[in-house]
Order: sequence, then structure tokens, then C-alpha cells
Amino acid sequence: MNNSLLKLSQRLGYTFRDEQLATLALTHRSKAGHNNERLEFLGDSILNFVVGEDLFRRFPTAKEGKLSRLRAKMVKGETLAFVAREFELGDFLLLGSGEMKSGGHRRDSILADTVEALIGAMYLDAGLEVVRERILAWYADRLDALTLEDPIKDPKTRLQEYQQAQRSSLPKYTILSVEGPTNEQVFTIECVIPEEADAVVAIGGSRRAAEQAAAQQMLLNLGIHGEEE
Repeated sequence: MNNSLLKLSQRLGYTFRDEQLATLALTHRSKAGHNNERLEFLGDSILNFVVGEDLFRRFPTAKEGKLSRLRAKMVKGETLAFVAREFELGDFLLLGSGEMKSGGHRRDSILADTVEALIGAMYLDAGLEVVRERILAWYADRLDALTLEDPIKDPKTRLQEYQQAQRSSLPKYTILSVEGPTNEQVFTIECVIPEEADAVVAIGGSRRAAEQAAAQQMLLNLGIHGEEE
């Protein structure tokens, strides 16, 4: 095993039997046509299952909606990027020259995708029990810190987490108009998600306020009325 993979193995707490799988998991599409995208797809599914199973056992009284939101919090790109940075994963990425020059080794999306690809590679290399143990070890502090008594989230956050839990596209907000003088502006915002044929339009005294109002109406359209859903 080369020194780079040996160092990565020490950080992950796992040594690959098939070093080619590890190398593939670290290979971004900008580097080669044979890259980590398929492993990323597999790892994403495994991560969702392992975290979901742990939450199911950890919170026996929690409703489905709450479990979905907790899982979304654990598997979202931002969290995965934090995990990647704990391993200093950027040092090991195999990127094309363009991505290297533009700082791809620091980009959240690339880091998050690589964590998922490594999970997929570990599954193929050693099976579900081993990869489950590793995921739960990486996530131990985060999972232990979860509670069902989370503070109430704002509508935009709740809608985004709902979409993530459904493995769907994130809401898209578009400014339709801005009217009035600078200190009394009224924003009209449109909110669109794939699951709803009709867009929601809302107004507010700021862009943020209008987006929150639109998100709240979209949640109501989806039948989501509160944190208990």
C-alpha cells in the first residue's frame, strides 16, 4: 500500500483489501472517465440506510416525519463535508487540473460526494457489517447529540429538510418583482418544488421574509403543519 492510502486508512479506521476500490473512490470525474460517481450512488444509499436504522432504534417513539428530518440533518452535504474535513480528505482527492486550480479539494460538494464514494467502496470491499461499524463510529458524537426536542425551525429550513428527506430537488425561489422605495420595498417571491404542479407566490418586506412566507405556504400545501409531522 502506498503511503497516501496508508495515511488515509489510518484516518478512516479502515484498510482496504482492494486498493483499486479506494483509488476509484477518490477519483473525481474531472480526473478520469472511470470515476467515483457510481460508488457515490451506492454509498449514498448505504449511508441513508445505516443512519436511518440507527435513528429507528435510538428513538423508538419518534414519528416518521421526525426521523426523516433527523436523518436529513445527518446525511446532508454540509455534514458530509464536515466529516471529510475531519479526515483531511482533500489531501487525497484525485482531481483534474482545472478542479485542482479552482480549489476543488476544498469544495463541499466534492468532499461530500467522496465520503459517499468511500462508503460504497468499503461496502464492496468488506460488506455491510464493517461499513455500518465505520459509519456509526464516524457519526457517534453527532448521533449522540441528537434529540427529539430540537428547536422549531423556520419554514425555509423545514421545507429544505423535507425535500432532502424525500431525496428530491431543493426548493427554488425566484424574485418576481421588487416594488416601492428602498426603505419600504415589497418583494414578491415564487417558490417551486417538483412535487407540486402549482408554484407558490408570497410577498414580504424583505427577500428573506417573502421566501419564508412562500416556504410556509408550500409546507401547508404539502400537508405539513408543524414540527410533529
